Amino acid sequence: MSNINEFQAPNWLSPHHLTGMQRGIEKEGLRMQPNGFLASSPHPAKLGSKLTHPFITTDYSESLLELITDPKATPKETLAMLRQLHILVYQALENDELMWPLSMPCMLASNDEDIPLADYGSSNIGKLKTLYRSGLGVRYGRRMQTIAGLHYNLSFGDDLFSAWQSQIKDSDGADSAANSATLEAFKNAKYLGLIRNFKRMTGLVLYLLGASPSVCPCFLTGREHDLVLLNDKTYYKPEATCLRMGKLGYTNSVQEHLDIRYNTLPEYIKGLRAAIQTPHEQFAKLGVDDEDGNPIQINNHILQIENEYYSPIRPKQIAESGESPTEALERRGIAYVEFRAIDLDPYSDVGIRLSSACFLEILALYCLLSESPELMPEEEELLSNNVERVVNRGRDPNLNILTSSGETPFNQWMQSHLDKMLPLATLLDAHHGGNDYRTALALMQGKARNPNLTLSAQVESDSKQLGSTWQLGFTLARQHRALLLQQTLSPNTQAKYEVLAEKSIMQQAELEAADSEDFKQFLQQYR
Repeated sequence: MSNINEFQAPNWLSPHHLTGMQRGIEKEGLRMQPNGFLASSPHPAKLGSKLTHPFITTDYSESLLELITDPKATPKETLAMLRQLHILVYQALENDELMWPLSMPCMLASNDEDIPLADYGSSNIGKLKTLYRSGLGVRYGRRMQTIAGLHYNLSFGDDLFSAWQSQIKDSDGADSAANSATLEAFKNAKYLGLIRNFKRMTGLVLYLLGASPSVCPCFLTGREHDLVLLNDKTYYKPEATCLRMGKLGYTNSVQEHLDIRYNTLPEYIKGLRAAIQTPHEQFAKLGVDDEDGNPIQINNHILQIENEYYSPIRPKQIAESGESPTEALERRGIAYVEFRAIDLDPYSDVGIRLSSACFLEILALYCLLSESPELMPEEEELLSNNVERVVNRGRDPNLNILTSSGETPFNQWMQSHLDKMLPLATLLDAHHGGNDYRTALALMQGKARNPNLTLSAQVESDSKQLGSTWQLGFTLARQHRALLLQQTLSPNTQAKYEVLAEKSIMQQAELEAADSEDFKQFLQQYR
């Protein structure tokens, strides 16, 4: 975690190299009833088909909405589209339903089976999506799958990579590896360097953006834990930042020993495929079908499909029809990276503020441009130990983390990295105009110095004041709804989304009509 020692912004880098940057957001959020329990109603019909709609779908559960923006040229445009999607959702919700604003779920029924799986209709591809979710429930319990988060997707333009590559050519003479590499291979190598450094920096993200220090008791039903009571309706850890990313949250012990590496793209793809092709004893015992011969998981392998692999950051390429994520990566290389270790910001009506978006972009550029040695299992283990420390005790002013040179005070480590990011914030501001990036960085520096300014501290303090984390979520959800329902879309935008919703329903019907094969045959071939 300390390998990014001496950072200097490269002198060839100028604001125009940032022109090709694109960013998009995927944001999950549970629908809840006005009494605070998880909504059991189907996905609102007005929002179109969750199988084929490009921007509004569901994640694990029928009640877990997922909103996806287009890639945009600025963070402000991305947040503006995310806001449009939230307005559409609130226009479509019935019976006073709300969107739960926290990452850790609202009141769940005591029975796991009462958490409805997302239903994608009767096409084979739709049934396969539901079956994958059934498998996750069988493997890890449905409760864990109701945790919501936000993914920030980011890519850099080819101008940046070309300029970088020619710099290396000029300085290294004719025989360097960068010289002979294609632009695609060069980009893959640099994106993987970013990913390795982001993994080294995960603790910083959890501390600055973590907002899940506490949970409702219903989430803990039947689980062993070491949380303490904040009051009779909330469990927490006094200095926790992001329980969602810890042992209690979206992790599983089966994946802890997967040796999936990020040093070269073929190595990453090979590791991921091995996990998809290797049966797992525990999952085999569960069976792939129930007593009546109905499928309950896609297969009994370590991972049913690529998406089951849980990592704080992923390399991505847009898959074409019928293509798996690893095939897309293998054929066309890395198109963008997906930052996944991000809690919903409960105080924002769209789940993320501009300052957080700007900070993630500064961090991404810092991770991209810094030296990034290979990441081996030994360091991975040290990093996961650090993540656990920051998850549970990140706001402890005396917390140390492990680095290659031994234990280091966490807050010093954070401040030293944030200080080095200033030239990059300045560069991003020069490209976009204004001072959003420097403001965001200054805000994060303040949080690094004072744990009481963090989101997790605010959630803890407000949960105490209001009587429970549930009460906090409920209060914020109603405020967000009121705010979003006051906003309207332009008639053109409204019409565009209505057409999209209708078109998605037609596309789903076409898929269903085109299926000639029985699902069991289809699944047999897929398996």
